[in-house]
Amino acid sequence: MGRRLGRFVGHLVQSLVELVAGLVARVVGFTERWLVDSKHATYGLAVTRILLGLTAIGLLVSNFSTRLYAFGSGSAWNGEAAEPISDFPKIWLFSLFHRIALHDVAFTVAYLVLLLLAVAFTLGWRTRIVLPVFFVGWVSFIEMNDSLGDQGDNMYRMVLLALLFADPAMRWSLDARRRSRPVDPGRGWLARRWAGEPLLPSWATNTAHNLVLVTLTCHVCFVYASGALYKAGGTPWQQGYAIYNPLQTLRFGTWPELSDLLTAWTPAVTAVSWASIILQLCFPLMLLQRFTRVIGLFGILGFHVGIAVLMGLPWFSLAMVAIDSIFIRDVTWRWAAEYVRGAWASAGGDPAPPEEPAPAGAPAAAAEPSLAPTSTSA
Repeated sequence: MGRRLGRFVGHLVQSLVELVAGLVARVVGFTERWLVDSKHATYGLAVTRILLGLTAIGLLVSNFSTRLYAFGSGSAWNGEAAEPISDFPKIWLFSLFHRIALHDVAFTVAYLVLLLLAVAFTLGWRTRIVLPVFFVGWVSFIEMNDSLGDQGDNMYRMVLLALLFADPAMRWSLDARRRSRPVDPGRGWLARRWAGEPLLPSWATNTAHNLVLVTLTCHVCFVYASGALYKAGGTPWQQGYAIYNPLQTLRFGTWPELSDLLTAWTPAVTAVSWASIILQLCFPLMLLQRFTRVIGLFGILGFHVGIAVLMGLPWFSLAMVAIDSIFIRDVTWRWAAEYVRGAWASAGGDPAPPEEPAPAGAPAAAAEPSLAPTSTSA
């Protein structure tokens, strides 16, 4: 009886070990295939690149007339020209704008060069070269006046840093058009690389690209969840009047009549205040299923549109919407692009244009990632 019981227990333990080992092998195999086989969310990252570039262009253009007062020699009264509050101007790599802040001509020239870099980044022109230079220049510029910054600047900076290791120009870019052309194998090594031939093996670039998606997903989830928990601990949010206060200030109440209209009914103020907490707190979990993910993305889009319009923070909102674009499936972005191209062709009486050629080494449409949240596709 004892030997029989021992064999029974041993069989159960062996079955459990085999089950766990099989499960681990499946998870490891899936993770390896997901990371290495192909790049995911290529259209989503392209939209992220475009919207981040437009954010930089919009901020630079809208502040051009007041650039010297806001960031240059005219802002010396705040003391940051002598002793910056941010640590970035104290780092040599990010100190360019700080060193020329009191020289109006040099500052203006650097300002315009940064604007050109933002345009090149938006168009996806030589992104591997432009992006690192734009990243250094942007951080050097945006940290000039700490009182004019917001949390969108932090997200913007960290996302640009992450994009250095991804391929945000794989779709909808001048780089993608250049890569789609055949490369003459008889040309020199440097000429082939300049023409678009990959420099690193696909397994390395695919892994780095997909790890960036994982990083951005975790970052966005942490930001929304921690922001919701922080709000929930405050009395204005608990009592439901939190959105009333900023909309009645001169700094954030950019449309007084609209603010008065939207805050006139107390139950609506309470509902919006509490809904924003619930939406941010539940957003990471809403990514797990497509139905809830669609609701969460529309909700967070409305959340940022409200901030942009009612609080006068368009560039913060556009930067956050750019990052959230990675959660939309590539098939959805392709459908939207085909719909726009078809509508444009129909409006002009032209035949529908052909589909965009995929860059060399791009995965086929059938190999697109599934709706799993780890694929960062919505």
